[in-house]
Order: sequence, then C-alpha cells, then structure tokens
Amino acid sequence: MTNSTDYTPPAVWTWKQGNGGRFANINRPVAGPTHEKELPVGRHPLQLYSLGTPNGVKVTVMLEELLALGHAGAEYDAWLIPIGEGAQFGSGFVAVNPNSKIPALLDRSGPKPIRVFESGAILVYLAEKFGAFLPTETGQRAECLSWLFWQMGSAPFLGGGFGHFYAYAPVKIEYAIDRYAMEVKRQLDVLDRRLAESPYLAGDDYTIADIAVWPWYGALVKGQLYEAGEFLQVHEYRHVIAWADRIAVRPAARRGRMVNRTFGQPSSQLHERHDASDFDTNTQDKMTGAAG
Repeated sequence: MTNSTDYTPPAVWTWKQGNGGRFANINRPVAGPTHEKELPVGRHPLQLYSLGTPNGVKVTVMLEELLALGHAGAEYDAWLIPIGEGAQFGSGFVAVNPNSKIPALLDRSGPKPIRVFESGAILVYLAEKFGAFLPTETGQRAECLSWLFWQMGSAPFLGGGFGHFYAYAPVKIEYAIDRYAMEVKRQLDVLDRRLAESPYLAGDDYTIADIAVWPWYGALVKGQLYEAGEFLQVHEYRHVIAWADRIAVRPAARRGRMVNRTFGQPSSQLHERHDASDFDTNTQDKMTGAAG
C-alpha cells in the first residue's frame, strides 16, 4: 500500500488481491457467481434478498409502508444476504441480480417470476405495482423521480467515496477525505435548501423520493452513519434533521429499518422477516435472550 504522494499509476492496472481495506475479501474486478447456492423461497408473493444497509432499508421501509396502507399483496419474505461472507456471489443471487449487490427482489405473484434489482428500480416497480408513493400528476411525478435519481447518483459519493476513505480505507488520505467531505456537505446543503421550502422532497406528500434518501442522509444527520456527525457538522442542516425526524416516527419506517439488520441493539434487529408477527416475536433480543 502506497500513500497519495508516492504513487504513479502503471501503464496497465493489475488487481492486487487483498488490497482494499475492510472489504478487500469481497471486492474483485469481475462479475458472475463464485459458487453454487440456490436462494430460499418463502410463502409470500414478494421475495426480498437483502441486508440492512441504507440501500436495503429503502426497500423494507417501502414494503412496510405499503402494508400499512392495506396492500396485502405487498406481503414479503426478507432473506438475509450476509455480503461480508460473499453470499451475494452465489449462483441463485446472481440470477436475480447480475450485479451482485443487495437488495434484489423476486416478484412471484404472476405466472412468471419477475426479477428487479437496484434499489431505485425496486422502489419505482413497487410504487407502480401498488399505485402508492409515486405521484400521478405529471409535474409532481417529475419532481419525485428527479429526487429519487438525485439520490441514486449522489449516494455513491457519500458511501463509496466519503464513507470508504473516512471510515474503512486502510490508510487515511487527506486529499480523498477532503474531496468527498466537501461533496457530501454540498449534497446536504442541496437537501437543506429544498426541505426549507417543502416538508418532503417532492412537495407536501411523502413519496419514494423520501424513502430513498432517508436511510442515507437521514441517518447521516442523526449521527448514525460512519460516526461522522461532528466531522461534517451535521447539526447545521436543521431542515434535513426535522425531515429525518418526521420520517423516523412513522411506524412503518421504524419497522422497515429493523429488517435484515445485523448491528445495533438486539431489540432493533430482525435478521429475517417472514410474517408481520416477527417484529414482536423474532427480534434478536428475543431469539438470543439478550437485553435490548
């Protein structure tokens, strides 16, 4: 490993296996499965294969919100995909998502299963399937989708950029941290200015835009991401904080954040969700007898 002051890129890049910090064991420059592993299938129409990262939380919050509206067809099984162990490279998972990233959704409600991958695509698919959380009026729909795609384009700078170099990289590179910290603060300012005008990103109503942005930027301003709150001075973004708090008290959002979660208080972890009653009976504190 070299630092940023003495590295000159070679004429041809070659992969140095194991060079990559905390996630070196699961990063590689090729796609496709590494092993044969079929995915489990439960009894509900929707099969979700995921993990309780911000991208995974988007989908479980959406599903819980749909169920809260009374959409029985949104019942789902949420299967845990431990990406640290390379489960996303199993043949069954790759068949659902050739990009080997969580979340991945299989809709088995029709005559032929439909796969949907990429969290933003899943949100749009579910919104259109159930007619909820995506405005139908042309202008409002455009505003909602604009913010949804803003999140899809912006969050990699927060996660793979700032988060990686600030929290996970094996060496601290001042230039990289400064570059991505600047961009993340700019993004927070974009959100703060919008939320000074409107209670939710697309206007007066809560939509898939909010569901997509909240697990990333809501967690960030509440000090729940990368332990970077003080470093980024997140208290400055008071409109984002107020918006995050509005969403956090929604019962469906609180449930969705628990699903496929493997960290934090045991009472907040529901490793797999196969029935609504699991929130009462199968959280990790109840499964292990640990105090929550």
